Order: sequence, then structure tokens, then C-alpha cells
Amino acid sequence: MKQIIFKTIKEAIKKHFENINVDFSVTPTDIKFGDYATNVAMILAKEVGKKPQEIATIIVEELTKNDIFEKVEIAGPGFINFKMNLSFFQKQVADIVELKEKYGASDLGKDLKVNIEFISANPTGPLTLGNGRNGYFGDVLANVFKKYGAKVEREYYVNDRGVQLVALGHSVLKDDEAVYKGAYIDELAPKITSTNPVEVGEQAATILMEEYVKKSIAKMGIKFDEWFSEKSLHDSGEVAKALGELEKLGLIYKKEDATWLKTTDFGDDKDRVIITNKGEYTYFASDIAYHFNKIRRGYDILIDFWGADHHGYIGRLQAAMDMYRKELNWSGELKIMICQLVRLMSNGQEVRMSKRAGNYVLLDELIDEVGPDVTRFFFLDRTLDTHMEFDLDLAKEKSDKNPVYYVQYAYARISSILKKADLSSQPGGPQELGSSSLLIEPTEIALIKQLMKLPELVEEIVADYQVQKLAFYARDLATSFHHFYEKCPVIKSGSDELTAARLQLLEATKIVLKNTLDILGVSAPEKM
Repeated sequence: MKQIIFKTIKEAIKKHFENINVDFSVTPTDIKFGDYATNVAMILAKEVGKKPQEIATIIVEELTKNDIFEKVEIAGPGFINFKMNLSFFQKQVADIVELKEKYGASDLGKDLKVNIEFISANPTGPLTLGNGRNGYFGDVLANVFKKYGAKVEREYYVNDRGVQLVALGHSVLKDDEAVYKGAYIDELAPKITSTNPVEVGEQAATILMEEYVKKSIAKMGIKFDEWFSEKSLHDSGEVAKALGELEKLGLIYKKEDATWLKTTDFGDDKDRVIITNKGEYTYFASDIAYHFNKIRRGYDILIDFWGADHHGYIGRLQAAMDMYRKELNWSGELKIMICQLVRLMSNGQEVRMSKRAGNYVLLDELIDEVGPDVTRFFFLDRTLDTHMEFDLDLAKEKSDKNPVYYVQYAYARISSILKKADLSSQPGGPQELGSSSLLIEPTEIALIKQLMKLPELVEEIVADYQVQKLAFYARDLATSFHHFYEKCPVIKSGSDELTAARLQLLEATKIVLKNTLDILGVSAPEKM
């Protein structure tokens, strides 16, 4: 609906103000004012040198010619409020039923190539709750971009070199330099014959990736397109090549026997070491080469999901990307998403986790305990930038208090009603059930308005990456359905025509709820 209004306003501007291109917003408004409002008159007034009220009058006069609007009026200093015609909402029902799984999809992102790198945990132990949080968010964000029409690739960066692998080797050998503890270390030891800490660490990391990490990721319902090896960057000489490009630009210098990058020239709070005084590449050097590699693969948008302890690394990597953007003509975008910590709560007490001490909660264990749908939905039901308390007791509840149960029950209930009505026996199928013009009750129109939000939501999330909005929307949609069903009898509506119209509305609701759950990666059960 927002896109329809936006396009209509653009046409009005083009007709009355030639060669003027302005950015304006179309946003939902309080129902007493209408359905949507726009600030276009105030934005346009600055460009053409007229008062906002004058601009608004011109635009309103043009828009009232369009029969999709019941009322278009000026408010305050120049806002324009829109109230859509009832027939506009009614028509959406048949459109949704016709589009089915394509509803909410678009080709707006057809020219975008997006790389989303997430989880990327050090291969020194099984996945824990923190890994799950960014894993689910990254996976769903990829689904959203695909729905938008973009070409998307999910990537896992394998940290298969460095001091953490040596530490893992010592841990498996259980010598004085052991760092990691836990049952998985005891399980690894019999599988490795070497006594060299470096070799032991490399072998253990390979086993952990194949037998622990990848199995957990499969249980999460995630499929990566690329498993990218950090070691390959060094073996292929890409790290040296990337730093060589920056050196040619005069952005590298020597100090205190180390090699430094001038990141302060690009907004960082201090310059960063890329080669230590011992001649070893830093992790930052690897990160630069890795992201330069992604740029060379032709991505327009790079999205990284990092843990809370990596917040301080954002400035230096963005500085390196600005070097590439400004000096080497890359016009793309790097977005880094920080995932805050997760606490697992049971009976009001925190269940503590620590990969090193061995007192931790595995993601596998949580999925086995509450199920993959509940685990995924609970993680997606909070913003990434806030600390999360995963309520184990609520996750196990099979009641309306549990948001996953609440949403899935709505879908199962709709399925049951439609099955009882036996839509397949209707001539022409659900698309030709009763006239949608009979849908006039407030709860019917409220439900239709909720259904129409999915395409807008996909566009919003592409712009702001706030994936949790989908989980919120799924709950709101379930609530709108329950309210509708309480107020509007379907099978026993009093007339065959009205029954048919409401069945079509239920069919549309089922489609949109299924499409939403598909994007979230949560199952839509026909029975519960």
C-alpha cells in the first residue's frame, strides 16, 4: 500500500514540478486521521520555493482523482493524510490468493548481489547460545533479501589458522598450556595420534567443524553457500596482495619494527598493526584480505554478524573498507551487526555457560530440549542490540503465552476451518469464492490491513536489517486472525455468500502467515 501511494505521489510531482526529485516518507498514521500520511509537501516546498500548504493543495487536488482514495486531506503545517477506499482493501484478498507463495516477493533487488557472513565461530568448540543468535538472524536476513529479489549468498568464515588452534592443540594434549576444557575435549583426544600441538590443533579443529559445528548448523536449518578458509588467504598470497595494494596508496608505514595501517586517516581512533614486530600477520590483516576478496567477487552489500566482544573492531574494518571505497573505486556497503549476549534462564536462575571452563550450554542441547521452531523463534523475537534472556520454562509451554505456539496454533486453526469447509469442492477454487465486497466488518478490514503489511515489511528489513520485525508481525497477524474469528462467524455466517467471502479471507490469511513463517524458517503445522 505504501508503494502504491508513493508511486501515485511521484506521478503527481512529475506532472506539476518538472525535473524535481525529492526523498519523502509515507508512513502509517493514527486511524482517526486515515491510513497513511506523507511529508512530501514540506520536503518539496524547500525545492520549489513555495509554502508547504500551497504544495499540499496541488498534490491533494491531483490525488483525489484516483479512486483508490476515499479521502485525501491536508493536516497541520502541510502533512497529507490518506484514507483508502474500502474497495481497495477488499480487492487485496483475491490478489493474495492468486499470488500464493509469491505474495510479499518482488524484483526490486534484482540488481543486488549480497554476501551475508554469520556464525563464523572459532573451531575450538561446539556452538553455544551466542552463536545461535547471530546464526538465526543471518539466515533470516538472507531469506528477506531473496524475497526482495536479490542474489544472496550465505557464508561461513572458517578461522583455521592462528594461536587459537595452537591453544586447542595444547588443550587436547592436556599439557600446561591447555586453555579449553569440557566433555568435547575428552571426546577429541582418542581421535588424534600426533603429539605436536600445532598438528593436534589443526586436526582437532577439522573434527570439530565436521562432527560438531556443521551438524549443529544443519540442526538449526541453515545451509551455507560458502565455507571460506582463512588459511586459504595466506596460502594463496591474498593477504600479501591486499596489503600491497594499500602500500601503493601510501597507507602503510613502519614503526617500532612493526607494520602499521593509517586507519586514522579514515575515521579510526588509532592506526592499527597489520604485521607484528615478529613478522607475523595480525587477524586484522586477514580480515582486510578477506573483505577485499569478497569485494572482488562482485558483491554490492557485505553484511557481517559479529559477537558482542568484537564491537571495538568495527572502526578499523570500516576504515579499511573506506580505503577501498575511496581509493580503489568500490561503491558498495559494509554493514556489521553486533549480537549482544544471551542468558539461559530456568526457574528464575541463570544457567551459566563458558566454552573454556566447560560449564556451558550447547546450542544442540537447547534445540533438543525445546525443538528447532521454538529455539529459532525465541532468538528472532528480540532485537540483536539488547541482551537476551532465553526463558526455558516459557519455551516449553504449550499455551498462548508461548509466542511460537500462539502463531502456529493460528495457522493450524485456519487450516482446520478451511478443511472443514472443503474449499476443493468449490467451483473455481478459493479465488472465486464469494464477493470480497461483503467484507465490511472492522475486524475483517483490520485483518486485511495486516495481510498487506508483509510486502512493506520485506522492504523495511532490507533497509534497516531489523529481522525481529518479522517475529513481531507473525504474532500481530495471529492476533488479528483470532480477533476476526471471535467477531465474525465463518462457516455459520448466516449466508452462503458471506461464508464464501470469509473463507477467501481465511485462505489469504493462511497464505500470508505461511509466507511469513517460511521467511522466518519456522514450520507451519496443519494440525496441533
